[in-house]
Amino acid sequence: MEKNEEKPSTKIFAVRTTTGQERNVAKLVASKIDMKKIPIKAILVPETLRGYVFIEANGPHFVEEAITGIKHVRSRVPGIISFSEIERYIVRKPIIEELSENDIVEVIGGPFKGMRAKITRVERAKEEVILELLEATFTLPITVHSDYVKLVEKAKSESGET
Repeated sequence: MEKNEEKPSTKIFAVRTTTGQERNVAKLVASKIDMKKIPIKAILVPETLRGYVFIEANGPHFVEEAITGIKHVRSRVPGIISFSEIERYIVRKPIIEELSENDIVEVIGGPFKGMRAKITRVERAKEEVILELLEATFTLPITVHSDYVKLVEKAKSESGET
């Protein structure tokens, strides 16, 4: 193996956007890249980081060319972003790791889609959660896969932890 393989030739740049318009900016930039044949390698829109889009290119001038005139682009953040800084946005951890008892979740799939529920038990081995629907007239425990729930509110514990 050669030593040059360790350092990638491309760099990652951050672009500030209007909060909530990250995907629109990414789509507009992508279409401009296709039209003008700008050498951009990748565009990353992290779900958890609002107001930023990351663009991978060989130099900042390519990023400037790609974002110039795009609606909802605020500015390019000066400097280069290291891969270790954005790695946490790329590696997706399973939702089951974030869930605990008494958390409030929204069901995002299946027959109970759109309903809010409270977690009564978490079965990490099976990646399932047992829920009590909050909007139901009577409490009925249902078991759903953790992929079908979205965390809305963490439970507040008495010891001060969340």
